Amino acid sequence: MDLMEIVRAKAKANPKVVAFPEANDVKMVKAIDEVSTNGYCKVYIVGNIPEVKKLCEENKIDDSAWLYVDNNDPAYQEKVLTEYLKLPNLVYGEKSLRRRMSDPLYFAFMMEAIDLVDVTFAGITSATGDIIYAAQTIVGLASDLKVPSSVGIAKLPNYTFSNGNNLIAVGDCAVCPNPSASELASIAIDTCETVRSVTGFEPKCAMLSYSTDGSGSGELVEKVKTAVKLANERRPDLKIDGEFQLDSAIVPEVAAKKVKRPSEVAGQANILIFPDLNAGNIGVKLIQIFGNSDAYGPLLQGFKKICSDCSRSAPISELVGNILFSIVRAGDLENGQK
Repeated sequence: MDLMEIVRAKAKANPKVVAFPEANDVKMVKAIDEVSTNGYCKVYIVGNIPEVKKLCEENKIDDSAWLYVDNNDPAYQEKVLTEYLKLPNLVYGEKSLRRRMSDPLYFAFMMEAIDLVDVTFAGITSATGDIIYAAQTIVGLASDLKVPSSVGIAKLPNYTFSNGNNLIAVGDCAVCPNPSASELASIAIDTCETVRSVTGFEPKCAMLSYSTDGSGSGELVEKVKTAVKLANERRPDLKIDGEFQLDSAIVPEVAAKKVKRPSEVAGQANILIFPDLNAGNIGVKLIQIFGNSDAYGPLLQGFKKICSDCSRSAPISELVGNILFSIVRAGDLENGQK
């Protein structure tokens, strides 16, 4: 079954409530229309109400099932603020929160933090850094060991892996510039969980380097080695291994020559963890351009709840896909899966 068929079926079986604080964009409105009409989610439009309604009218979109939230309505502000202030370990005090509530993005995250919605989906007008900062300060990270990061999933039309699939997950290619060994371990663990959630595949996660099992040396190699050790200590149930060069991670014949020990990942990886954002950003663009691949993401991870971003240049189909991924992940989070 195609990846998107899997994701659509999962979302359809367990629809969620999604807040859209940036629906005053024609592509976003059309994407919302598709996920709403097909019963994948209940829609909350946060802010920009006249603009959104005008777009719906101009594009002949039936928004009768959508719920509109005026984030500047005093009564609704008090309702959300009262519940939000009951949460522990808040970053902002009441005065700071009142100022930020005029921003639909911050208001939507506050709604999510108090469980009025399951997902906040934005990014069509906001920069990734702004979304991450708002999510981290309003929703919060899942634990002290977590770091905001992202995962992308690429479908390669001209390459088939040893498992017979043509999907590869990559992280982090969009968020964390130079993760420490501990942060890199967290990224690997979170990426395994995200990939298992949206695809149903068993994660086989390779942590990449310019070295394979000590063939190279230096500070950068040692960081990856330490990250592998930490990830295995924290989550021995996950298949996370390294340090591997790219070919050792995905090509069985190369892995057989270079990895002289048992490994359930070498030559079989379906997840690649880059050592820093330089490598990750370059790597994913090589996959997209030379691999002529469809790429889904970035899917943000590391937060207490599902906080979603999208590319400002994303086509409607990619927006729909990312919304569906977020719905599926929220369902797993609700069921106690990370």
